[in-house]
Amino acid sequence: MKLPTVISNLVAAQDRFDAAAYSKCFSAAAVVFDEGKTHQGPTEIARWIASANKKYNTVMKPISYHHTGSSSILTAEISGTFEGGPLILKYHFEILDGLIQSLRITG
Repeated sequence: MKLPTVISNLVAAQDRFDAAAYSKCFSAAAVVFDEGKTHQGPTEIARWIASANKKYNTVMKPISYHHTGSSSILTAEISGTFEGGPLILKYHFEILDGLIQSLRITG
């Protein structure tokens, strides 16, 4: 499956548990919405993903990808150290100039 470079980089960073590389996929004003919380900017996003990685050890297996303009949805199977896994999640991206502007993760 062909993914935009920034999403491929995000998946690779997630699978390496590399919060610094993960946060570099986002613009300075980026926002992430996950589990009812909002995380804004690369520094806060790096803290959020580092905490989630420590807690859940999540790895992603992309299943499908669809995009329209700057909006896209990556459907991925995630597994890790959480109950009920693996899970199928949808990653709703807004991408501009090769960086993620927003990410909303839904079940």
